[in-house]
Amino acid sequence: MPAFILSWLHMQDLGYFKWSILVTILGVIGGFLLAGWSGAFIVVVLAILETSLSFDNAVVNATVLKHMDEKWRQRFLLWGILIAVFGMRIVFPLAIVGVVADMGPMAVIDLALFDEAEYARILLSAHHEIAAFGGAFLAMVFLKFFVDSNKDLHWLQILEEPLTKLGRLEAAQILLTLLAILSSAAYLESDTKRVEFVVAGVWGLITYIIADGLGAILGGEEGEGGKVVAKTGFAGFMYLELLDASFSFDGVIGAFALTNSLPIIAIGLGVGAMFVRSFTLMLVYRETLNAYRFLEHGAFWAIGALAAVMFIGVHVHIPEVFTGLVGAVLIGAAFWSSLRHRRAIA
Repeated sequence: MPAFILSWLHMQDLGYFKWSILVTILGVIGGFLLAGWSGAFIVVVLAILETSLSFDNAVVNATVLKHMDEKWRQRFLLWGILIAVFGMRIVFPLAIVGVVADMGPMAVIDLALFDEAEYARILLSAHHEIAAFGGAFLAMVFLKFFVDSNKDLHWLQILEEPLTKLGRLEAAQILLTLLAILSSAAYLESDTKRVEFVVAGVWGLITYIIADGLGAILGGEEGEGGKVVAKTGFAGFMYLELLDASFSFDGVIGAFALTNSLPIIAIGLGVGAMFVRSFTLMLVYRETLNAYRFLEHGAFWAIGALAAVMFIGVHVHIPEVFTGLVGAVLIGAAFWSSLRHRRAIA
């Protein structure tokens, strides 16, 4: 966990993390029972990796949740974490292998439990499609925040002002995302992979447009500067689940660099997802985003960096540690800038 986050927490904030700490203890015990001390160690490493990669997800979740009524907020915090852990960390990888290898559910489960190397090989063979879908979705989330002609608050002014001016161009976010998809696809080694990459990227783009549109149709409203749609009710719930799915892709694929054991991967990433939920709770109920005005900007820059990593990562290997560090540095810098701004006002 980044040092700046630890220094930020106060003793009273630890109450938000009681369930995460309990799940961590149970997860480490589970890892030990499955694979001894090495299994317990991998669970801890995966939890740290997932938390580092997804802290920006917690900030964005809090951005949307602060506009939700308490009923839907609690539904997301309860059912959302179950979907995040069970659905995205267990069912989703199994479904991908089933589609790629044309196998039934029971055959895929049998493969994951008893032939872990082959299961990992099939899943990694679809890496370019997963990266295209997740990268396109996250690129749209990033551009929605910054490419907005009404946005008047800037953190990295030299970069954000030109992006704001691009908001005058109709459908600029879609144009830039499509250019990123086509540019990355052009360097893939085969025509088949290029087509698969473009199709998956376009589906990521379409999924974002549908999720964003549902938020507006079902009662969403634009926040300050139109920077993010404050989705309510079921639309907000689904938008956050899709966002979490996009963030989880990188962690799920990266986990196989440490182990091929699906149970250990699910436990480690599940523990990390619990900590992301705890950070989200703290950000919402302490109204941290209002107190630290540039924290949101840092989170969305981290999202943009993760989208870029997904597009570039299909060509060259980018260590997951590097991805996590980039997000932590951006959010840490935004937090420090926010702190300096508060002191200057005071």
